Amino acid sequence: MISYPLMTTTETDNEHKAARSAFADGPRLLADIGATHARFALEAAPGVLRSVEVLHCDDYSGIVPLLHAYLDKLPGVRITHAAFALANPISGDDIRMTNRDWQFSTDDVRRHFGLSTLLIVNDFTALAMALPGFKPSDLLQVGGGAPQPHAVAGLLGPGTGLGVSGVIPTVDGFVTLGSEGGHVNFAPADEREFAILQYAWREWQHVSNERLISGPGLELIHRALAERNHVQATPRTAAEIVNCALEQADPLCREVLECFAGMLGGAAANLAVTLGAFGGIFIGGGIVPRIADWFANSPFRSRFEAKGRFTDYLAQIPTYVIMTPNPALNGVAAILSEHLRGRNGANTLMERVHHLLHELSPAEQRVATLVIEHPRKVLSEPIAEIARLADVSQPTVIRFCRSLGFEGLADFKLKFAGSLTGTIPVRHSQVRVTDSTHDLSAKVIDNTVSAILKFRDQLDVRSIDRAIEILRRANKVEFYAMGNARVVALDGQHKFFRFRIPTSSYGDSHLFTLAAELLKPGDVVIAISTAGQLPELLAAVDVARAAGADVIAITSSKSALAKKATVCLAVDHSEDSVIFLSMISRILQLLLIDIVSVGISLGAHGELAEEGDEDKRRLLISHLDL
Repeated sequence: MISYPLMTTTETDNEHKAARSAFADGPRLLADIGATHARFALEAAPGVLRSVEVLHCDDYSGIVPLLHAYLDKLPGVRITHAAFALANPISGDDIRMTNRDWQFSTDDVRRHFGLSTLLIVNDFTALAMALPGFKPSDLLQVGGGAPQPHAVAGLLGPGTGLGVSGVIPTVDGFVTLGSEGGHVNFAPADEREFAILQYAWREWQHVSNERLISGPGLELIHRALAERNHVQATPRTAAEIVNCALEQADPLCREVLECFAGMLGGAAANLAVTLGAFGGIFIGGGIVPRIADWFANSPFRSRFEAKGRFTDYLAQIPTYVIMTPNPALNGVAAILSEHLRGRNGANTLMERVHHLLHELSPAEQRVATLVIEHPRKVLSEPIAEIARLADVSQPTVIRFCRSLGFEGLADFKLKFAGSLTGTIPVRHSQVRVTDSTHDLSAKVIDNTVSAILKFRDQLDVRSIDRAIEILRRANKVEFYAMGNARVVALDGQHKFFRFRIPTSSYGDSHLFTLAAELLKPGDVVIAISTAGQLPELLAAVDVARAAGADVIAITSSKSALAKKATVCLAVDHSEDSVIFLSMISRILQLLLIDIVSVGISLGAHGELAEEGDEDKRRLLISHLDL
């Protein structure tokens, strides 16, 4: 099915050469931040980790003090790119940790430390990304079975919580699963485990695998079994339970550990049959690798295979304990490298495709060749047709786009269209008092075309998607704008009336706050301002947000208005508003209104497809296709 084995044991000559060369823009900061420990390293060259350090999260009040504690020990080291694995679901810029009282904005952290790149990924997504690179010496096999080549692999890791993920092979690499499988319902296998579940039900209505198959779960099992066995036992921490079981042969603690291993075996078996994980099930996390010698002869494997009619099925699947230190750092390094791949200073996206051609997989090279030879066809055709023309699978097309640093095909097309300017002049010329009418006309047109092409190249599709979704659900929409932006607001008001959305527009700063005080949840304000600094507008936005309304800001991405909005549709064009009116900014703002209007219109007719359906999303892009 794929051309790469699940585990590689050798490096190619090119990989050896890359490993000897340092990154041109300095070392990369890597982190694996769990609920208990945070592991840091600098990647000095591909696969070469330096300054590895483990910090205790309890010693810090948040992620910024934690990062300072590590970086302050590295004076003079300049960090440009960073990637962190976090024991948390990752769904946007705002991160709220579930196992710690930490909250932060990814972009705020990036700006605070002066980083060009900061990626935040789920810790088990990162660990799953590391699986393909493990060598036999990195693993301890528990029980029998042998991995099948090019097969799905599963991953579990009990620690402070229970992480779950997997790796799916494709024709040119691997796709990791972003999973929260640790929160599936716990299923007892015998009377003892049912008694433990009943004990847990006293505290929680929903008892997940994570409640029991984790460090806190060991402590809960200890309390439950003490009660069930009528034993007066001193409450113990997870570390104390493990120590008493293995070092002191305490009967209760040993039973706790055996029960824990059996539960983990059952969860691993469920994951194996769910994924068809004939590439193996891998056990990571902070608990099992520390007790690996005992674990190899624990009830884990017998419970793993105890599946009735599917015992023979599971007996074929190998299970491994990940023994290599800090494995998630290798995975997060691979994710960061994939993200940065191709940022080599090429003048156009086409040049970048040419430059990277030899680094791509054979399947990706076929997509690249199609892009080079038939660029307009790639822009106009849906993903299914591109895949057919390149003789690859649709996932390969997506992987090609990600190899160049894009989110997917839609993002790639948007940027690629901007680089295919043909004979259109893309330049900015200063308009001068001495210019003739012919010269100033040409300069104004050229400057506008240049700005629109640049705007198209920098367009944030995700923010537009989010704005369209908010507006589709809106009970009513109000536009707040003054001056030049007032024209944009009136244009938007007229367009939105067509969608039968109650719409109004306010151009008097004294009315902004009065109108905002009447808003309710489900209402939407579209605030339009080139500079985004008008005090009356900012005050009205605060009132609107306090009332539960959403605010869509069309303004500069670095403005105060942008920071207060639910979503910002950025217009970052710089103009001399002292001498000239903000003509180009107004045009770009009108374009955003048009794009959002088209998106709402398509959605209203049930035609706006999910991301990846290029036949529909191409219509949005065409509004900027000159």
